[in-house]
Amino acid sequence: MAKDLIIVESPAKAKTIGKFLHNKYNIKASMGHIRDLPRSNFGIDTENDFQAKYIIDPKKKKVISELKKAAKEAQSIYLASDFDREGEAIAWHLVQVLEKEIKDKPVHRIVFNEITRSAIQKALDNPGVIDDNKVDSQQARRILDRIVGYNISPLLWKVITKNLSAGRVQSVALRIICEREEEIKNFDPKEYWNLEAVLFRNELIPFKAMLQKWHGKKSKIETKAAADEVLENIKGKDFILSNISEKTRKIQPSPPYITSTLQQDAARILGYSAKRTMQIAQQLYEGIELDGDIVGLITYMRTDSLRIANEALGTCRKLVTERYGKSKLCIKTRVFKTRSSAQDAHEAIRPTNAFRTPESISSFLSPEQLKLYTMIWQKFVATQMIPVVLKSKILEISVGDAIFGATGSTIQEKGFTLAFPHTKVILGETIDAGYSKDDILDCKELNANQLFTKPPSRFTEAMLIKELESLGIGRPSTYASITNTIRVRKYVDLKARKFFPTDLGMTVNKFLVANFADYFNVKFTAEMENSLDKIEFGEVNRVHLLKEYYTAVNNSIKKVDFYKAKKEVTESTDIKCEKCGSEMHLKWGRNGKFLACSNFPECKNIKNFTRDEEGKIQIVVPEKLGEYCPKCGKELIQREGRFGKFISCSDYPKCKFTKPYTIGIKCPECEDGQVTEKKNKKGKFFYSCSNYPKCKYLTNYKPLDLECPSCKNYYMEERISKTKGVYKKCPKCGEEVY
Repeated sequence: MAKDLIIVESPAKAKTIGKFLHNKYNIKASMGHIRDLPRSNFGIDTENDFQAKYIIDPKKKKVISELKKAAKEAQSIYLASDFDREGEAIAWHLVQVLEKEIKDKPVHRIVFNEITRSAIQKALDNPGVIDDNKVDSQQARRILDRIVGYNISPLLWKVITKNLSAGRVQSVALRIICEREEEIKNFDPKEYWNLEAVLFRNELIPFKAMLQKWHGKKSKIETKAAADEVLENIKGKDFILSNISEKTRKIQPSPPYITSTLQQDAARILGYSAKRTMQIAQQLYEGIELDGDIVGLITYMRTDSLRIANEALGTCRKLVTERYGKSKLCIKTRVFKTRSSAQDAHEAIRPTNAFRTPESISSFLSPEQLKLYTMIWQKFVATQMIPVVLKSKILEISVGDAIFGATGSTIQEKGFTLAFPHTKVILGETIDAGYSKDDILDCKELNANQLFTKPPSRFTEAMLIKELESLGIGRPSTYASITNTIRVRKYVDLKARKFFPTDLGMTVNKFLVANFADYFNVKFTAEMENSLDKIEFGEVNRVHLLKEYYTAVNNSIKKVDFYKAKKEVTESTDIKCEKCGSEMHLKWGRNGKFLACSNFPECKNIKNFTRDEEGKIQIVVPEKLGEYCPKCGKELIQREGRFGKFISCSDYPKCKFTKPYTIGIKCPECEDGQVTEKKNKKGKFFYSCSNYPKCKYLTNYKPLDLECPSCKNYYMEERISKTKGVYKKCPKCGEEVY
């Protein structure tokens, strides 16, 4: 008897589900989407209700062939892709592609929030159908992105340079980063002063107090003169502890993780990028082998809901009682309210079984998997624990016409931090219990510190995701791709975990804001996200939304003044062209900015350049080699290209002779080759043979013309280590020279 067919997205998911169902079903993986819009053309029929012209992914032909065969043999088909818009679209595409094979057969849609035996069985017992509204919403998002990508991106090529792209959402993220950079650049720091005193009595522990009030009003000391006035007023006067008050404060645990908060904490606590976090979470969700049994360890990781299943809450509360004691369990089951704009398709991110503690499964997980699972487990368990209790002591110290203040707290109850230790609890000063009201205090130090207001911080990836979420831009499934895309496009650099817009990113943003400000802004993008949600709920018509957007974008494109736009992204210089005397301009090319004659196309003179520490342009003069071109006889020069140095004819572009740049060391693997220095796409150097592809020698370490002192090998390699610094190592005998 033929088995029923279950189709999931990934082999890992298939393997996990297969274990639970004891080989009763034929389980196949579609490997994600099997169809997509074509890359070579727009692929949308705008005259026919924006019908998409999907094509089969060439890489999926073998997969589709296997799925067709399995579907043909099956009695029933269960589509078990993820329970979100993308998953629903995958299921819909499968139905379209397998149309002949599944004709007249029952086709079911099954969904589950976690890959556990009970969840899978429950889904099979209660199958549903494909949600057409959810499919419409996914297609609308895909087509909206296509409208931007295929209609606005070519304008960037025309105005700036080729191979650039505009994105409906990522361009708004870029705008947010660029506008923050402008804020920082234009920030005018304001002077202010803090007055602090270190006070004590007898042998008691000293504490630091800050000026809080001056002449009965909140202190606002903006100049040195004002600070000196306070110091003069209190000079020689007693510091009297005029008031002591105490209060108890509770810190409640924060909600369980949703996609955005998981990415934020993984960045803050573990140092993971959003993309890496989602990759690891996917592994934990799809299943890890534990003692021969494959288990999904966490619930679905793309969610904006704070909802938790009652059964999971009960298990969590039982674990808290057993592990930490009944006194640490909050009296009532704590639930968290999901914001109204959330899709609420899934629960929050939690362990599938709270009793599966991190230490009990640590040997089955990679270090990265264990760290992320531990954080998710800790966060979830903490939600059902009592709050942290702080007892605070607030001191008020009078001196002259000034009042200083100090606050110190002690932890009376650690509460949920026993499970989730990553919550920051600020305690302030240590206030000795021996201090009493009306004490006259000795002043150990009295300082007036000049400070300046600081500009807003640049965005870390976690901060940017938090900002996007708060503004209603993007959704759980898109945050990681948004931040990754602007990096891949080289619109931003990530330095010390903070986003810096590149020159290219600033230029792209300037053009988009100047010409399409109505579409690449926070308000419009957030409203569009809401419209996509409404399509999913059947409240907005997909075709109507697409027509409106497509018409508006094309009307804006018609208004673009290309001459003006090009002029705005072209930077004038005071450098004169040595060939025709015209002014040289800075223009964009595929390798970045370069100097070009403003008299183009009559004069085609171009030059590379660098900038000095002050940002002034320095022309890069090609190095003459004293060798001559074998084709035309002109002198050869050394140039710098996209993939490193190379040698070419000085009469380029008339003569296009080139040869590799070598570093003067013969190839270790062939007799007549020389080692060449090259750069990969990421800008990192590597070294290979000039006889490539005949000789396959390749290394990331720079060969040096230095004989090994031990084995007399004719070259050594330059190595760099965090502990050893820069040193030399022989590739033959391993000798190290420092």
